[in-house]
Amino acid sequence: MTHLTKGILVSLILIVIGVVAHFAGIENQSWYRWLPLVMLLAAIIWGCVYYSNQMNNQVTFGNVFTHGFKMSAVIAVILVIWTLLEILVIFPEIKEKALDQARQKMEDGGKMTDSDIDRAIDVTRRFFLAFAIGGAILGTLIVGAVASLIGAGVAKKKPVNPLDQMNM
Repeated sequence: MTHLTKGILVSLILIVIGVVAHFAGIENQSWYRWLPLVMLLAAIIWGCVYYSNQMNNQVTFGNVFTHGFKMSAVIAVILVIWTLLEILVIFPEIKEKALDQARQKMEDGGKMTDSDIDRAIDVTRRFFLAFAIGGAILGTLIVGAVASLIGAGVAKKKPVNPLDQMNM
């Protein structure tokens, strides 16, 4: 399996879990917000270890890290496309739900005036899509980099020394 195949597979799993969570009404639960990140972390670590095994452990730390990060990039691209479709076409009510929830948190905090809250919500409304896309890219790539580092660290490695091959 290539990094592309693994990235597509992981993306599809994350999307299905997100859709199920949406229909179950749990996507805004605090415990659920961590689930996709933990799954992404575990999937990329798995992808790195699997890659090392595919290569009979004849890999370096850098090879394994690169494979994991490429996998993360594929996932990020697919999740950005999904985010656009989700917000603009499939579940357009997500934007208003998120804005209502943000307003409620600001009101519950009690540290902002009503006009401050209105301004913050207005800015968020105007840049909602940019925030969502930026979050998908940054979140996926940061978690992907960390997971790739962990995966490269735990994967078995028996790199071939090119100088040993010259003596044969």
